[in-house]
Amino acid sequence: MKKIIVLITLFVSLSACKNDQKTTLVTTENSNLAVYKGEFIFTDGAAVLKGSDFIYGVVVDDKMKELADKVAPVKKDVFDMVPVIVTGTLASGPQDIETWDEFLTIIDIVQVSAKPAKADVKIKEGDAANKSKKAIKKAEEK
Repeated sequence: MKKIIVLITLFVSLSACKNDQKTTLVTTENSNLAVYKGEFIFTDGAAVLKGSDFIYGVVVDDKMKELADKVAPVKKDVFDMVPVIVTGTLASGPQDIETWDEFLTIIDIVQVSAKPAKADVKIKEGDAANKSKKAIKKAEEK
């Protein structure tokens, strides 16, 4: 009798541990391409996508400019990075000049976050300039 109770208890316990993870699959017309999720920034003609385990230069083309236009209203500061999900292709960077090792060509924009990413380090405008002016002034006094 004890064995039956133990077996029933074991069966109920195992069936109660059902894994109900829901995942959402985003499909696009280019679903066969790799999907990249990261933080995007575009400043002074250069674009970068930074993920949890990668940093890619982004090819500046019409699709990248479209992404930059979608990201612009979300940014609160010029240096804010905005989380995005895009599809694209990777290519090696040129070996003869110092640049990113790999460049991402964006094919499709899947999602743009409504809020910018939290900054790792916040630099207030003018802080560096004020510190360098003070350092120059001290050096001139000596």
